[in-house]
Amino acid sequence: MRVLLVYPEFPDTFWSFRHALRFIRKKASNAPLGLLTVAAMLPEEWDLRLVDMNVERLSDQDLGWADYVFISAMVAQRDSAHKVIRRCREVGVKTVAGGPLFLAEHDAFPEVDHFVLNEAEITLPPFLRDLEAGEPQRVYETSEYADMTQSPTPLWRLVDLRNYASLCLQYSRGCPFGCDFCSVTAMLGHRFRTKTAEQVTAELDTLYTLGWRGGVFFVDDNFIGNKGRLKREILPALIEWRKGKKGMTFNTEASVNLADDPELMDLMTRAGFDTVFVGIETPDNDSLSECNKTQNQGRDLVAAVKTMQRAGLQVQGGFIVGFDSDTPSIFHRQIEFIQQAGVVTAMVGLLNAPKGTKLYDRLEREGRLEGEFTGDNTNNTMNFRPRMDPEVLREGYRAIMEGIYSPRAYYERVRTYLAEYNPRAQVQHVLTWEYVMAFFRSVVHLGILGKERVEYWKLIGWTILRRPRLFPDAITFAIYGFHFRRICETYVF
Repeated sequence: MRVLLVYPEFPDTFWSFRHALRFIRKKASNAPLGLLTVAAMLPEEWDLRLVDMNVERLSDQDLGWADYVFISAMVAQRDSAHKVIRRCREVGVKTVAGGPLFLAEHDAFPEVDHFVLNEAEITLPPFLRDLEAGEPQRVYETSEYADMTQSPTPLWRLVDLRNYASLCLQYSRGCPFGCDFCSVTAMLGHRFRTKTAEQVTAELDTLYTLGWRGGVFFVDDNFIGNKGRLKREILPALIEWRKGKKGMTFNTEASVNLADDPELMDLMTRAGFDTVFVGIETPDNDSLSECNKTQNQGRDLVAAVKTMQRAGLQVQGGFIVGFDSDTPSIFHRQIEFIQQAGVVTAMVGLLNAPKGTKLYDRLEREGRLEGEFTGDNTNNTMNFRPRMDPEVLREGYRAIMEGIYSPRAYYERVRTYLAEYNPRAQVQHVLTWEYVMAFFRSVVHLGILGKERVEYWKLIGWTILRRPRLFPDAITFAIYGFHFRRICETYVF
């Protein structure tokens, strides 16, 4: 059996980092972990190829070679997924689809031959048995959740690691919290399920043996869902694994209550973690209550961010406007919070309601749903009627983006962060030629040709004089800022 695994193209978004990746000559931020994991579950005798359309073109020869095309996608990849499936139909190759996009809306893809939904550890084996027997069904789904200890090491040999800025590893699934706009628990449940320490270090060994020394993103939706196990097993194993090795910093996603646990933060930085993405959402307590973001309520969120920064963790933040409780004052408050907290990478979006969430169900009962959820954080649209005047909301959103990503505001925020940050990650860094060249490209594109050149040189001088150890971070953030402004100028302003 010849199987072609296809990962559709993402649109240009804040999270794509496409304009920043050009400085280090990479083609995509992350490799398609889900498809590589599915590939490891397929029969060893099958002939497998993978095409990530974010780094290479899907050719007619690729499709002509395949007996089946396996496709996985997120909601933001919807348009590209439709095109891929249409091409498969035109050349007569059968398709098997799974992943978040198809779980939410497989009825919208009548041309797909087979759907393997939910978690592949459960639904893929019966499909493979039926396929071998010549009687595959159209839809395979389950209400059960997989045992993560049975999940295999992804088949990394199918991709060229040189195309990617970072690679991924999944330690856990599920989240104990119940934010009403989040589709994670709708897909993966509240029960926190994990791999063993041996599985995690074995995956890292595979990447290290293949020569990878770059960053590794632990894609868990809440890495600290089981703090006790992290402290007892996982982080000590990672600390031990790191001894004598070079490179491979870690980043992940965590809830804001990480700031309450100095021991956990210390273990994370000793293990090599230097960045966490935190869903901060809003400084407005009424809006936090509205969306059931209980872990954020009643706390000083700026202080929490700074606590994590001082502990050695850069905090990337997710922010939302458009809650029913929001008033026009929220736009200025969001800008003020982001600037004061020094959240350099601040991903701000208008509230949307993904299918399967409690928010979606509530808005459906209220008759307020409109349009389609795009999953694209550069799209200033909503898939429901907000309480606030829509034009006021859109203009306020644009004001936030201009207020945090104009050169002066952005570079000021970088300095706020660098002044607070206390690097502690126990990583023996590897200086590569591509990063040396990225610095010189930043000098040309940002320091000479860029409209931010004055702010760029002010940051360079400030960092050399006050935080010289953080010079690489300053250059990285300058390059990130170039990407964020290009996205804003193209899609938001």
